Amino acid sequence: MTYAHETRRRRTFAIISHPDAGKTTLTEKLLLFSGAIQIAGSVKARKASRHATSDWMEIEKQRGISVASSVMQMLYREHVINLLDTPGHKDFSEDTYRVLTAVDSALMVIDAANGVEAQTRRLIEVCRQRDTPIITFVNKMDREVRDPLDILDEVERELGMPCVPMTWPVGQGKSFGGIINLRTQAMTVFDSGSERLPQDFETIPLTEQAQLAERFGLEWQTAMDSMELATGASPAFDEAAFLAGKQTPVFFGSGVNNFGVMEVLDALVDLAPAPKPRTSNLLVNKQPVVKEIQPEDSAFSGVVFKVQANMDANHRDRIAFVRMASGKYTPGMKLKVQRTGKELRPTSVVTFLSQRREAVDEAYAGDIIGFTTHGGVQLGDTITDGANLQFTGLPFFAPELFMTVILKNPLRTKQLQTGLDQLGEEGAIQVFKPEIGGPMLLGAVGQLQFEVVQHRLKAEYDCDVRLEGCQYTGARWITADTPAELREFTNAYPQRMSLDAAGTLAYLCTSPYDVRLAQERFPKIHFHPLREHAGLALGSAG
Repeated sequence: MTYAHETRRRRTFAIISHPDAGKTTLTEKLLLFSGAIQIAGSVKARKASRHATSDWMEIEKQRGISVASSVMQMLYREHVINLLDTPGHKDFSEDTYRVLTAVDSALMVIDAANGVEAQTRRLIEVCRQRDTPIITFVNKMDREVRDPLDILDEVERELGMPCVPMTWPVGQGKSFGGIINLRTQAMTVFDSGSERLPQDFETIPLTEQAQLAERFGLEWQTAMDSMELATGASPAFDEAAFLAGKQTPVFFGSGVNNFGVMEVLDALVDLAPAPKPRTSNLLVNKQPVVKEIQPEDSAFSGVVFKVQANMDANHRDRIAFVRMASGKYTPGMKLKVQRTGKELRPTSVVTFLSQRREAVDEAYAGDIIGFTTHGGVQLGDTITDGANLQFTGLPFFAPELFMTVILKNPLRTKQLQTGLDQLGEEGAIQVFKPEIGGPMLLGAVGQLQFEVVQHRLKAEYDCDVRLEGCQYTGARWITADTPAELREFTNAYPQRMSLDAAGTLAYLCTSPYDVRLAQERFPKIHFHPLREHAGLALGSAG
């Protein structure tokens, strides 16, 4: 049996951007225009009474930022679109990195006044490593912004790939007249207002040159000249090059005014790829055999790319977000967690519409489904309906910042242990337990992760903790060729040994020289700056 018809209808993409480029607003407008939601929220101010539908965590509401990646599904033009909203804040790049392993394409949002910013560069690097196709949306054209040719030039330099304009702006800021759609050869006239729907905007075919020139005057002429330059310097859109991550189609608009968004939604259906095959290691006689899993295959398989504890505060539940790689999910299926060989028995299985969850009747490759569990599932776990597969590629980075956890009320030790276990498995923070005992250590890529974890320990586990600095500045996961060599090393550095949330052994460093000295003393020990889940270390030493 093949599910090709269903998988071809799927589009799974992530929205990436620097904070404040308008990503959350654009997310909402895409949901609004597909008919998935009726009212768009507002993240303008901390005191805003309505928050963006994709920001559900309390601390996000207070700060007006997305710190957890959220998942939304919508139906548009007979296609099932799975949209993953990623945290824009740099301190959550790990969560974003893992989300990008679960998508087939990315929508990059750029602020037209600021161009390509630091956090966008980081995310672009991740996309480039995976050859993820990128669609670019240049936002906020209704403000005083940079020249569109400048922006294209910068995007090309930063992305290292040519831009192909799909729409072109006429004017900007107060004189923003609208966009020319190069695909339909018509101009859509700009009209401000967040309540307007796409069909409310006036459209004039480009054949009406005289009317357009008279109505938009100098702005029209300038736009035509710069558009001619841009299209002359850009290659024609090449589907194969786009799918290989070698060129990016570019759209202009104003998300907050609902303008230029419909063109992006159409591009996601027309241009973005359907689910692709995924590589797995099939264990045969305990030896890994590489196999390509096709999305339309009949056997169910998927990978856990995110675990979120306490999405529903009343139920203390945990949701394992699974990106389906093949097959069909139906309620009541028998599923197995490959790492442990145990049967997965979720209390419910849902799809997501932001804060709304709906029970899954059926799901196919490309879909994101949530298994509500009470443990037993970790980030990176492969789940199948029986076949022995192991999907790879979900990384954990060595933390660069460390704090010691001090519990203010020692009677809450059990709750603290539960909280740290769950937040560690979730990937919200890395938790290290020193082998010789003593307080737990938290490791993070960015400072804000500590604040979020401290907030969540209090709100979700009723644990008031103080975080104190410690001498550690880094960690390396360690492996050795033989158990004897590993034992010799751990005996030499007992105070530096710790176990992370997955039970993987790590060496804690107080300076960059530590690793070098330990490596010289024990040349057969391998030090890894990142690891894949389930103790499969990778990366180069040092």
